[in-house]
Amino acid sequence: MTQTASIWLVLALAFSAANLPFLTDRVLGIVPLAGGKTLAVRFGELVLLYFVVGGIGLLLEQHAGQIAPQGWEFYAVTGALFLTFAFPGFVWRYLYQRRH
Repeated sequence: MTQTASIWLVLALAFSAANLPFLTDRVLGIVPLAGGKTLAVRFGELVLLYFVVGGIGLLLEQHAGQIAPQGWEFYAVTGALFLTFAFPGFVWRYLYQRRH
């Protein structure tokens, strides 16, 4: 896989994973909860998926060559980007007024 394809793959995975907690009432899209998911469960799922996508990115980086060391700045920026990616799903779940 080329480096450009790896980058686009990670970005697409990040966008999909960031919106998954808000688009379904199942935990990780698999396990249904009896009472539905609360906002805290959705945010916990969001944090878990952030690390899953980060791990996939790390594997792709290792496959491409040597892994570069990352400081706190990297995690601050990628966390903010992940939250930005999650905004459409959050708006759809909590702010969009559905007609009944």
